[in-house]
Amino acid sequence: MTALAARLDAAIDAALEAERLVGCVVLVAVDGAVAYARAAGMRDREAGAPMQRDSIFRLASVTKTFVTAAAMRLVEENVVGLDEPTSLWLTRFHPLLPDGTEPDMTLRHLLTHTSGLGYGFAQQPGHPYHALGVSDGLDSSVETLHENLDRLAQAPLHFAPGERWEYGLSLDVAGHLLEASSGVPLIEIMRHAIIEPLGLHDLGFVAKDLHRLVVPYALDASGPVRMTDPYVLRYEDGTSTVFSPSRATSPQLYPSGGSGMVGTADEVLKLLEALRRDGQGILTPDSAGQMMSMQVGPENECNGPGWGFGLGGAVLADPAVAQVPHSPGTFVWGGAYGHHWFVDPAERITTVILTNTAPEGMDGPSAAAITQAVYG
Repeated sequence: MTALAARLDAAIDAALEAERLVGCVVLVAVDGAVAYARAAGMRDREAGAPMQRDSIFRLASVTKTFVTAAAMRLVEENVVGLDEPTSLWLTRFHPLLPDGTEPDMTLRHLLTHTSGLGYGFAQQPGHPYHALGVSDGLDSSVETLHENLDRLAQAPLHFAPGERWEYGLSLDVAGHLLEASSGVPLIEIMRHAIIEPLGLHDLGFVAKDLHRLVVPYALDASGPVRMTDPYVLRYEDGTSTVFSPSRATSPQLYPSGGSGMVGTADEVLKLLEALRRDGQGILTPDSAGQMMSMQVGPENECNGPGWGFGLGGAVLADPAVAQVPHSPGTFVWGGAYGHHWFVDPAERITTVILTNTAPEGMDGPSAAAITQAVYG
């Protein structure tokens, strides 16, 4: 057993034994070769079904990186421009500033989360998003994207596009922009730009093989609990996230470009490795470089202190300030169902951590311990 495998096995075993994770798939590629791969724990704890490497996960915000890459492909093909007003294509979506004026919004604003749009889960009760019934894309409360964007457009923008960074529904809007500019559904755009070039078989907005679809859990004070549908994860500050696990098996619901895809850990690794290798097979080196380089400065604390943002993920500016083992320039993001990934170009390391335990696998001690184990 290599030192890397020993460290990772110990970190994963500790998380499972402490009942902080129910199951996970962890992949580490070094210089393009898979150096570690393990499926551990349970895919379905109550049924006694073990996790497998080809288990299918609800990707949540890991979706954003896939959709961002597809957007950059359409930019390359001159279907849509990064800096042209979204109003050229989105005839029904015209959100206003609090003073009633309509600012210009662009695809770049959407992909960098500088659009002025937020997420309902980050707002206190009584916020217009809640009053209007805006869906965050993880729940099944709204059936069509047009209806959800109509509701979203009625809420004032949080700030003028380009003014600052705020995580939000920008990628759902971007997904609709791609559909409107190309004239084809988002899933067909994903097939053209990502799925077929990379040879992905399970990636999509609806799970094709329910036997491999993992059961989602949420970590509470008593340990991981099986998610109901819907399931409300409540936070100490009064905010909450609403999950609808059945969304992954409901083709009648709209494809959320920010949180709606399903797929396997190997498929996430293929995308990230393509980006690390200058867009190999899907994008030009310039487009891949833009995604993984600082577009929004670290003064915005996009992933906490020391982090800025690229296109589709956070970019590390200062490891000491962020208190992480990565090299400067590391590209990182995750997903609320319990996922975390990173690409460290300087060390040529790509790591995918997909779990079925929210939010622990995304930003909890288990994800941090597994990440630390990659570096030693």
